[in-house]
Amino acid sequence: MPTGLTVMTTNETDEERLRRLSRDRYERPLRKRFYKLVSISDDNTILLDGRVAKTPMKAVMRLPTRGLAEAVAREWEAQDKFINPGAMPVTRYANAAIDRAVVERKSVLDEIARYAGNDLVCYRADRPPALVQMQSLHWDPVLAFARASMGADFRATIGVVHVAQSPAAIAKARHVAAVLDAYHFTALSNLTTLTGSALLSLMLLEGAISGEAAWLAAHVDEDYQIAEWGEDDEAKARRAGRRLDYDALLQILDLLRKP
Repeated sequence: MPTGLTVMTTNETDEERLRRLSRDRYERPLRKRFYKLVSISDDNTILLDGRVAKTPMKAVMRLPTRGLAEAVAREWEAQDKFINPGAMPVTRYANAAIDRAVVERKSVLDEIARYAGNDLVCYRADRPPALVQMQSLHWDPVLAFARASMGADFRATIGVVHVAQSPAAIAKARHVAAVLDAYHFTALSNLTTLTGSALLSLMLLEGAISGEAAWLAAHVDEDYQIAEWGEDDEAKARRAGRRLDYDALLQILDLLRKP
């Protein structure tokens, strides 16, 4: 893996700079902890030794609710000799909301729409019966939610061959995502990636399904395979990592509901 700073070109756009900074953050050695005291100002800005904390794009780290600010502050406080971004999921997603929600909004919306057009819950097995039953149990309510809440009729099909969904249905899902504030938008984008389902993630944001039920729905096929064949250590570790990010996003959604 390459190391060191990436050279910044003179015509670098904000989006390109954001991607470079994000890449550099994980390729460079971890930074030493440079602060002693973490605090929160009256306007929910994170302060490190009394100085304003900044995002990777050098924006002020000001959070929309006190609870979310406290969660970010706890992650900064928990760092020991080095600052490990991998151990700060709430902070990472807050940074993304501040830095990316405007700069990358259109491209992320397009990606969410692509997920909706190929949504996990629309592709069903025809056997064995136990898997068919599990998919129907967990996924039919997601399609029902899309119809009732968004007026969007997504069709289920048998097999994995792509079936084009109605442009109107995709447009309705895209519109729901488009009007979200920066933090809910960031949560939706990342939940969609983690679950493989834009529709399930929209249902989760709406509060129409619990976090645990949504996690089970996202892993119907995987759980069936595990029950049949077992799970190797590498796959187990990957899933545990995804679950940590998933739980951080659920925490953010919960904190956004509170003043």
